[in-house]
Amino acid sequence: MTNSNPEVSPVPRAAATRTRQTADGLSLASALFAALCVLAAFGATVLVRSALVHLNAYSGVWEIPLIATIAVAAILFWPALRSMNLSRKARRFRDAGDLVHARIDTAAARESAVLAFGWGVFFLIAIGTVCFVLLNNAEVGKTFFFLPLMLQKWPLVVKAFWNNVFIFIVAEILVLIWGLIVAILRLLPGPAGLPIRALAIIYCDVFRGLPAIVTLYLVGFGLPLSGLPQMIIPPIAGLFVDPAAAAEYAKIPLTWYCILALTLTYGAYVGEVYRSGIESIHWSQVAAARSLGLSYLQTMRYVIVPQAVRRIGAPLLNDFIGLQKDTALVQVIGVVDAFNQSRIIASNAFNLSAVTIVAILFVLVTIPQARFVDKLIERDNRRIRAGG
Repeated sequence: MTNSNPEVSPVPRAAATRTRQTADGLSLASALFAALCVLAAFGATVLVRSALVHLNAYSGVWEIPLIATIAVAAILFWPALRSMNLSRKARRFRDAGDLVHARIDTAAARESAVLAFGWGVFFLIAIGTVCFVLLNNAEVGKTFFFLPLMLQKWPLVVKAFWNNVFIFIVAEILVLIWGLIVAILRLLPGPAGLPIRALAIIYCDVFRGLPAIVTLYLVGFGLPLSGLPQMIIPPIAGLFVDPAAAAEYAKIPLTWYCILALTLTYGAYVGEVYRSGIESIHWSQVAAARSLGLSYLQTMRYVIVPQAVRRIGAPLLNDFIGLQKDTALVQVIGVVDAFNQSRIIASNAFNLSAVTIVAILFVLVTIPQARFVDKLIERDNRRIRAGG
């Protein structure tokens, strides 16, 4: 006769024992980890105090945040001790044969232990960053975060950063258009579209394989050296202006070569994003549109592309964030952008704080867009879960 009582069944008891042992180990480890965090906080306060004394900036007021740092580390003992208490309760429930409450308290003990570990890691990384900046009597901090130099050169770097802003805004607009053209050409149907599809595939493969800095170098230096602008632009400009002044239009600013290079590079990536969105639309919609008499381009324009764009918003924004960061590469052909300006300042001051300004500017521009991408992905996931 089989015993159906789960409280005396050996299988649940064995599983509960293993779970309890894991919880006991995590509880003890979280308490030891909290003690480690307190010791690390104490060591960090010693380092900070020493750096402040070396900088002649120490006063009694600094003791308040230093003591608060140790107190914050000590708070980690609360979830660790709670985990140990819950683990002991789970052991008592198990000894009493109440496996349900034993498992509940064991799960709560593990959750509290993991909470202590998570915030402890965050705390260690935070104070580790502060200690890194103050290493070698704050020489590291003065190299990257020398405030007098940053305050002095901030306007100059921000002014140069507007070149980056102009480049990535214009390039993003052109990439949106060019990438869609490439995607549509790559999806042309039938044998007649085969040569165009092949050209689109070759273009995507080549420019996705080329590093952006190589494309910038080839376009920025290669086109002016080849004489193509002087050959093509004056005859076209002569149709609208005085032919004697048309040659001036061949002197294209380097900024536009950068925009062209970035458009060619990211057009290949965005073209693939468009293609994935278009191909995600069920083929029956294409068949229905064509059966109603719409041409291929009309089907794309009125039926497929509007739906595809809704699905690729997050990947497109990710590509544009990459494009914005790659505008820092334009200094390779001599454009005075924020990074190039900061390099000039750094070479004159023998300090990298100006480059830190550039990093801050790019982060300030990028983070809001990254959070916006997260919101878009979350919205899409909710719509998918809701069946819409």
